[in-house]
Order: sequence, then structure tokens, then C-alpha cells
Amino acid sequence: MRIVVLAGGIGGARFLRGLLAAAPEAEITVIGNTGDDIHLFGLKVCPDLDTVMYTLGGGIHEEQGWGRADETFTVKEELAAYGVGPEWFGLGDRDFATHIVRTQMLAAGYPLSAVTEALCARWKPGVRLIPMSDDRIETHVLVETDGERKAVHFQEYWVRLRAAVPAHAVVPVGAEAAKPAPGVLEAIGAADVIVFPPSNPVVSIGTILAVPGVREAIAEAGVPVVGLSPIVGDAPVRGMADKVLAAVGVEATAAAVAAHYGSGLLDGWLVDTVDAGAVAEVEAAGIRCRAVPLLMTDLDATTRMAHEALALAKEVRA
Repeated sequence: MRIVVLAGGIGGARFLRGLLAAAPEAEITVIGNTGDDIHLFGLKVCPDLDTVMYTLGGGIHEEQGWGRADETFTVKEELAAYGVGPEWFGLGDRDFATHIVRTQMLAAGYPLSAVTEALCARWKPGVRLIPMSDDRIETHVLVETDGERKAVHFQEYWVRLRAAVPAHAVVPVGAEAAKPAPGVLEAIGAADVIVFPPSNPVVSIGTILAVPGVREAIAEAGVPVVGLSPIVGDAPVRGMADKVLAAVGVEATAAAVAAHYGSGLLDGWLVDTVDAGAVAEVEAAGIRCRAVPLLMTDLDATTRMAHEALALAKEVRA
């Protein structure tokens, strides 16, 4: 079985652990979000790609869900001593090495997809990880501070501002002129199942779908497309997805997120048992829906979620 997963960072990476356990013989291709990418200290940082790579490769900081395990921050402290910022984005020493290698390879002319493949050769994540595009795409958020509206990088909005100010718009800058990375459309076209994990529907999966050709390829793939709601009990399981959903006019409910993707894209949708009341609404919109436990409390729970997603895909196909 060939499975394609569109993934952001923590939620997508943790779901993929369960999917690997649920379908150990499957050929899994992960199309990773690069809209969160940022240039810091002259280095290209790809937070979502690295979170997937570290999580599946055994190098992630488990409690945080991002960054490296057993990390130290000597370089960050020395940069701060020189007055070099930003101080709000915490790159650790081990993490710096990944970004240095990536930046050197990009400077030598290798595309991001080839660089990602080379980095994964060390970590052996058990999936094929492809960035959504080799082209530069950066998600910006329109905010209002001190009576002035301005656009800030998504990382500044998410990490420095902690999404504490309303987002008036979310724009994947550069997406409209970008092309899918090599292998993206081919993987979608060859898939038996396509999965939207409980990643952020606006700035993770939504950004991947903004790359020209990706949404169309999924809609025309002719295979089950199944998603898992990142909203449980009208609140994000993790992070601040409700803030960016509001920016695009979508309520923070499991049913509203399903409608945001739409029946033209989504065939099946899993909601948590606490949102069982939304099943009828989602199905009335033409999307098969089931209520199952959706909290990734441990690997067993996550594996059961993945099994449910694959079972729903089989049901939709039948």
C-alpha cells in the first residue's frame, strides 16, 4: 500500500509514528510544509521538515515535540552576548549543525528536496520525506500592534507574539509562483490513500495545498482522502490553530474544518468522540465521518488513530 501524508510539524510527526506502527509494510511518502521556513543567522531553518525527521529518526526532544534531545545552547548564548538576535527563536547547538549542512548544500546548488533526502540518510525516518516545493515560500501573518497593521513572519507571530494578537490574514508568500518539488505530484498520483493528519489546517496542510497543482492532483487522484480533526471539543489539541482559523473565517470546530477542506477534496473525516454530535453535519456535507478517540496520548493511542484512518479509507473505497 502506498500512503501519502501531508504533514506539518509536531502533530503530523507524532501521527506518522502511529501510522508506521499501524502499516509497517506500507510505502509512506510525507509531503512536508515549508511555509514555516525562516532564515536566521544566515542559515536556512526548516522547522516542520526537521521535526518530522527528528521525531521519526529518534532525535526529537520528546517533551517539547520540537528541537533536539539532550540539547545545549552555547552558540545561542554567545550570539546573545554579541547582541545578535533574534533571541526569541531558540536554536540549539545540535540543531545548528543541521541548518549549517542544509545551508551549505543549498549554497552549492542542491535543491531543498535533494538536501532533505541527504539529511534523512542520517536519520532514517522510515518514510520518504519531500518538501512541498524547492522554491522559497514563507507564511506571513497580518497583525495589528500599537494601532498599526503590519505583516510578520509566521514564526514571529507564533513564537515571539505567541499568537496573542488577532491575525487578520495569513499569506503563504511566494506560493502562487512556486512549483511542487520533484516527486510530489508523482507520489500523489501513485497513492492508494492520502491522509491529512491532525496538523494545522491553515499554516501547515493549507500551505501545502496552496502550492499550484497540489490540491488539483489530490482532488483528481481518484483514491480515498481521509483527514483527522486537529480540533477536539472546539479547541485545538495543541498550539493555536484557532487563531489562524479565525483569520481565514473558519470556526474552531471539527465540522467547520472539514467544510474548510471541502467534499471536493476530502472523502473521510475522523472527529473525536467528544465531537460525535458533528458527525451528521459533516456527512450532510458529503464527507464520510466517524467519531473515534483522537488524543495522541501515547504510541498505542496514536496507532489506533492511524488504524481508524486506514479503515475509513477502506470504507470510502468500498
